[in-house]
Amino acid sequence: MRREPSILHVDLDAMFAAVEQRDKVSLRGRPVIVGGVAGRGVVAAASYEARAYGARSAMPTAEARRRCPPGTAFLAPRFAAYRKTSEVFLAVLAEVSPVVEQVSIDEAYLDLAAGEHHDLSTAAVTAIARQLKAAVFDATGGITGSVGAASSKLMAKIGSDLHKPDGLLVVAAGQERTVLHPLPVSRLPGVGPTTQERLRRAQVHTVGQLAAVALPDLIEWFGQAHGAGLYRLARADDSRTVVTEREAKSVSAEETFDVDLADRTRLTRELDLLAARVGGRLRAAGVSGRTVTVKIRHHDFTTITRSLTRDQPTDDPRLLAELARRLLAEVDTSAGVRLLGVGMTTLTDFAQDDLFTTAPAAEPVAGAPVPEPDEARPPVSPEPASTQWRPGQDVHHDEYGRGWVWGSGLGRVTIRFEGPTTAPGPVRTFAVDDAELHPTDPPDWAAPG
Repeated sequence: MRREPSILHVDLDAMFAAVEQRDKVSLRGRPVIVGGVAGRGVVAAASYEARAYGARSAMPTAEARRRCPPGTAFLAPRFAAYRKTSEVFLAVLAEVSPVVEQVSIDEAYLDLAAGEHHDLSTAAVTAIARQLKAAVFDATGGITGSVGAASSKLMAKIGSDLHKPDGLLVVAAGQERTVLHPLPVSRLPGVGPTTQERLRRAQVHTVGQLAAVALPDLIEWFGQAHGAGLYRLARADDSRTVVTEREAKSVSAEETFDVDLADRTRLTRELDLLAARVGGRLRAAGVSGRTVTVKIRHHDFTTITRSLTRDQPTDDPRLLAELARRLLAEVDTSAGVRLLGVGMTTLTDFAQDDLFTTAPAAEPVAGAPVPEPDEARPPVSPEPASTQWRPGQDVHHDEYGRGWVWGSGLGRVTIRFEGPTTAPGPVRTFAVDDAELHPTDPPDWAAPG
């Protein structure tokens, strides 16, 4: 640990939901759920208004619907909008310190000791953190972030989480255990339900009580690695440094279906879409991979994976789809598939496919008709057809302008025409195949309405 609170952890508050509320003015102050909107969907983010009713991330969407009141917005994710916001967020952090470690799309550590901040006293760091929060809010169009500052990454992360949303906590050097020990053990990384239950049986509920447990006892309960790790964390012993790059280990996409799928043609089509999404993410990240993996989960939650490793890395979504089809053909799916996934591992920062060869042809899937040549190529774009409107999707109408999908069904789609800098807009309904209605990019929150 350091002698001053020079490590900051910044975490955007309910980022996905906050971006939706920023871009859709009529949703501000209302409960918003982002995630899978179908029957087996899972909540990716819940606004704080929705959390007041018990909704939370990783909860089944069906449960969130039961908990939240009428009028709650259930929206499909818009990853392009979240990536754009994340890029702006990270750029603000980079202005404060040259050493920024991105943990996820909405959180990062930064090292003040690596910047030009000669005064790293608690008062000075507090002032820096407040200025940073204001800069993030302004740059992202009103997205709040919570900040923790401390002498270690552990305490900075805990500090950012204690007073959400829009929180700030600076833990002065020497005060780590004072802040940490009264907290429940669940605040420590690595303390999940199983570990928490074992500690509860030992009457260990707080981090302070955990710190009083002898190391041999923790090793006996949890094994050498986990037990020793808990022993150190309970004493706020964390010497990890802030690193500027985190190596991506895999890129993947998966889909859970409303109804178990057994039809090979439909499964192949879904596999192609997933491969297109993975290929798009590989290219966006500037990486390619050699190992393709297909994940199949059956109705009884039995999960099967099949992998194939190429000599050369690739980011080609068509080649990825064809290889994934071969792997799927090895698995009996006649009993129905609940979840299907495609992933790429063994990543590298370049692609070196043979320049003068075409992608290997996909082997025919057992029980499915052989596709015509044009049908054999999967779509490159991960986006669905324009008539498959998703709630929350950005659209543009030739007459009415920019808006977003309010809902769709029975051959109709309802659009609310508004943006991040407009007043709440009118609602219009169109046929799903209206030629004047088009998908579009996320709105610019800094542009005038």
